[in-house]
Parts: sequence; structure tokens; C-alpha cells
Amino acid sequence: MKKWKQKAIVQKIISYLPLSHKINYIFQKYVTKGVTLSDEYLFDRLGHARDHIKGYQKYSKKAIPAICLEIGTGWYPIVPISFFLVGADRIYSVDISLLTSKERLHTTLQKFVECEKLNQFKQYIDYLPNRYGIILNLLANYSSFSLDEVLQKLNITYLIEDSRKLSLPDNSIDLVNSNNTFEHIYPNILIPILKEFRRIVKKQDGVMSHFIDMSDHFAHFDNSINIYNFLQFSDKQWKWIDNSIQPQSRMRIYDYKQIYNDLNIPISEEIFRVGNLNELKEIRLAEKFANKPIEEIAKSHCHFISNMKAIV
Repeated sequence: MKKWKQKAIVQKIISYLPLSHKINYIFQKYVTKGVTLSDEYLFDRLGHARDHIKGYQKYSKKAIPAICLEIGTGWYPIVPISFFLVGADRIYSVDISLLTSKERLHTTLQKFVECEKLNQFKQYIDYLPNRYGIILNLLANYSSFSLDEVLQKLNITYLIEDSRKLSLPDNSIDLVNSNNTFEHIYPNILIPILKEFRRIVKKQDGVMSHFIDMSDHFAHFDNSINIYNFLQFSDKQWKWIDNSIQPQSRMRIYDYKQIYNDLNIPISEEIFRVGNLNELKEIRLAEKFANKPIEEIAKSHCHFISNMKAIV
């Protein structure tokens, strides 16, 4: 049995258990090795942070977003810490459960320091020396702080709540961002989330910036399949394969663009990877994909930046 199928079966079983997210973390840490903070993951997220900030600066005409919100931060809050280092006053991270921990946060901060010592960090983020000093002081006395105290010193607030009904006022956030999160959210949930983002982001100079990975995430674990493997299944078949702890909606770029259009959220800038047509042609596409332009199906990653002033 292929490795991706084994993982799918295990995660399907885990999804029905109490404390499923904690069990999945243990499974991925010790079996699939999927939650280690690798250099590759660090630099990928630093690149996202850089591009979020550049997008904000381009469309808001301001240097730094004072108040930021990220959905789906995950195990390691790399982007929120990056925003702290460049000078953000308040950074919200919203998720359905708290996936980070004091240990994982410590690992993240240490990675930042290692990166800076190798003169790699400045390639991504032009950080403030005094903010970097706060991180060094935190690490020097880390055992004396609670998780809440560490987060407070980093200006990070976790909102463990439904992203469709956020406890934030209208027109209050400078920059709303996500990093390969939307692909895990089905349309019936994503649409009200985007409506809520539209409510809370500032309309005069607010910006939304979202990276979406439309590849089959099982292919990240099993190199015997390509990134389009999951497009061979009908919705009915995929329902039996997919799971609630790491779902994959299989939406393509045209689906996201249609949602944005329906919600009157502008796509001021669209960056995407064209993908690999030869690999896509290896897959016998399910009917729902087969009648779409193959070039659109092939697009594997995208980055949408929205200048919210355009809707005023």
C-alpha cells in the first residue's frame, strides 16, 4: 500500500478520536516526521512574511502594519514573530485550537537567532534591533516565563475561536494574512470567514494577503505520487479519503477567484505557479475537473493581495 494511503487511513481514524489534533501532532512528529521545524519550512514562511509586508507597503502606502491578524498559524508562529520584529504593535493569531506550545515557541525563537547569526535573516526581514533584543532576553531567561508571558512580550494574542465570528471590531485590522491555510477550508466555511475578514480589515488602507497551496499535500509525504494525484477522485470518493484534522478542499485557482468576486473582495495582485502540465496529464481527472481549462487546473500555488480601499 502506498505511503499516502497509509497516512490517509491513520489520519481518518485519528479524526474521530478525542484530542485528535494532539494525537495527530504525535503521529506526525514520531511517524511521518511532518512537524519538525526545518530550515526549508522556516525560509518558506520568512519569504511569506516578506511578501505580506511588501504587499502591505505597496497598497497601504505605510511602512508597517500596526495591527495584524493571521489565520491558521499552526505549530510554529514564524510569520507573527516576523511582524513583531519589524515593529507591529499587536498580532492576532486565530485558530480553532492552540497548536503552539512553550516548547515549540522556544524552538521557533532559537531558529530566528540561528538564522540571524548566519546573516540569513536580513535577506527576508529588516528587523528592529530593539525588538531582536527582546527575543534574546526572552531566550536568556526562558524558563522563568509562562507561555502567556512570552506571547505578551512578542505582542502576540491567540484567538481560539470560530473565524466566522471573530471577537474583533469592524474596520480594526491593518493586515489580514494566511499561509497555505485556505486549501484546508471547504467553501461553506471559507466564504463566511472571508466575509468576516472583509468586516474587520480597515477599508481606507487595509490589506489582505493570502498564500494558497493547491497541491495534493499527501505528495509532500509520498514521492510516488505527484501534486495532482487527488484530482482523480470524485467528491464522493474524496469524502471517504479526506479527514477533518488536515482536510484538503481540492479547490483550484478559479474557485478562489469566483469566491473573491462574489464577495466583492478585490484581487489587486495575483501571483501563481503555472504548475506542471506533463504531470497533470498523467492523472485521469475526475469529471468535475476534466471540463476545465487544463492550464487553470495545473496552477499549483497562488498569492492573492487585496487592496481593501478599492471597495470603498
